Amino acid sequence: MEEKFSYKDLVIAYEDNHIIVVVKPQNIPSQEDETKDVDMLNVVKEYIKVKYEKKGEAYVGLVHRLDRPTGGLMVFAKTSKAAARLTESIQSGDMEKKYLCITCGVPVNKKATLVNYLRKNADKNIVEVVHMSTKDAKKAELDYEVLDSLQDYGLVKISLNTGRSHQIRVQLSNIGYPLYGDKKYGGRKETLKNNLALWATELSFTHPTLKQRMKFIAYPPEDVAPWKAFQLTKYLNVNKIKQSPYLQTLINSQDRRDEF
Repeated sequence: MEEKFSYKDLVIAYEDNHIIVVVKPQNIPSQEDETKDVDMLNVVKEYIKVKYEKKGEAYVGLVHRLDRPTGGLMVFAKTSKAAARLTESIQSGDMEKKYLCITCGVPVNKKATLVNYLRKNADKNIVEVVHMSTKDAKKAELDYEVLDSLQDYGLVKISLNTGRSHQIRVQLSNIGYPLYGDKKYGGRKETLKNNLALWATELSFTHPTLKQRMKFIAYPPEDVAPWKAFQLTKYLNVNKIKQSPYLQTLINSQDRRDEF
């Protein structure tokens, strides 16, 4: 039987008394949901409880989320003060998030800004693009840039200007380029045997107490399809963040350009 993900498996990019930055594996929820599956918030709590020998429940503040099928960088607060300031950072636009994804088809416009209005369809459990006047519609905006292409698949960098549920998946699908492996929003059938090709690659924000600008970069899982088909190191500025053993390991990884 496959062992469950636990605090022993955490990949930690950074930790101090106020925050902890970790890499969320794909297909693990950010916090507990109706499935009661292992989730990142409780795993981080368990890690802190064990490491610091806390008798009661450890405080960990969840300040942002990644969708369950999305992997990559997350920051958690270890104090209520840090949680409040990180929340302010998100609301003010100080926290920046960038993603890598692989699209089915290569966008004709190599750089563009997408602006749509989105609404959750609870009956279908999806998010839909709707007219701006639709009740409960929320504005969604992102910038994208096509970095590379291979066999009619595109390696695309995303900068989020808003943080809406399923935003990247919905907006790219809406212009005709669904993500590789996306069962919900129209990914090609032959890609659905693999994980969703969406990864939270860059996370930057002002430290809640030190007031220093911090930036973290984490590679997608480079040894699996479709990521292994692209030369990811070419597009990630990793030289400035060598303090993380995890990121250093990935910096030293070999370049592989296999086919899908």
